[in-house]
Amino acid sequence: MFLKSMFKSILIGLPVGLTLLDTVGYVARVEGISMQPALNPEAKNMDYVFLSRWAIRDFSVKRGDVVSLVSPKDPNQKIIKRVVALQGDVVSTLGYKTQYVKVPDGHCWVEGDHTGHTLDSNTFGPVSLGLLNAKAIAIVWPPDRWQQLEAKLPAHRRPISMPV
Repeated sequence: MFLKSMFKSILIGLPVGLTLLDTVGYVARVEGISMQPALNPEAKNMDYVFLSRWAIRDFSVKRGDVVSLVSPKDPNQKIIKRVVALQGDVVSTLGYKTQYVKVPDGHCWVEGDHTGHTLDSNTFGPVSLGLLNAKAIAIVWPPDRWQQLEAKLPAHRRPISMPV
């Protein structure tokens, strides 16, 4: 009787759990220093963030959002960056092949907060919105770092022009 009950719980729980992870969100560890000081301010301690898949289900992101995406350089790697510019925006680049880039339709420009210590759009260019897989909502670990992640953009990284 116990085994039958346990099997039934697993049979129901597993699909429900996987569906929640796939559509709602999950917790992930942030590695590296590319998002300092917002994430991992001390290199020895890693932050864990709640990544909401639901928040970007229609690919609506705004400037300043911290997002998780598939790396355009390595499809087996997920990276976390801040959205700096949206489609139609003109952004001043930091070492990209051209000084200014107009972000094409269906794309965004992402950067790490730790300028000079990050591989981001300044390396690989505008990113297709289809590569985004979640929005970082909050730091959930360690407890002394519990906080929501605000959609903020440093003044010096604002797009030069934005569509009206």
